[in-house]
Amino acid sequence: MALKHTIFKVELSIADMDRHYYETHSLTVAQHPSETEERMMVRVLAFARHAHERLVFGKGLSTDDEPDLWQKDYTEAINVWIDVGLPDEKRIRKACGRSDNVVVYLYGGNIADMWWKDNASKIKQLAKVSVFNLPDTEPLKQLVKRNMTLQCSIQDGEMWLSDEAGAHLMHVDVLQTAAALT
Repeated sequence: MALKHTIFKVELSIADMDRHYYETHSLTVAQHPSETEERMMVRVLAFARHAHERLVFGKGLSTDDEPDLWQKDYTEAINVWIDVGLPDEKRIRKACGRSDNVVVYLYGGNIADMWWKDNASKIKQLAKVSVFNLPDTEPLKQLVKRNMTLQCSIQDGEMWLSDEAGAHLMHVDVLQTAAALT
């Protein structure tokens, strides 16, 4: 018998002063059976940083031809492709052919640093790609509940994620910014 997804409900209020984006999103987030809570919360964090009315979660880890999150326009063209974790460089290159912008969120401490060291020279050749590293995702695990009410504040590049128990500063290191976004 196959394991089923675990469903999380997230009420996410975003105040992004850098982009002048202020909105509340009611999200249903499916955690794949092989996905950690940490990875799932990195997807929520990526949603908060790129929030848009057409940004949606992909089908998940079991689907190779979809990202973790994506934003399509009304013609179904992909505007933004977002991957979380340590994607294969070939996958990123393929995403560049399908999307206007590709965003990668690395996490995992030393393993993410090693991934960037091994792939930076190839990734830097891809003008559509932005790469961010989350050096400490431990605070994200503290926020996990089946029903979450989260607030996200972004100002001057700093990102705060909070719930009723407290606020956490989420450091996001910019490793590469896409030429289209500069």
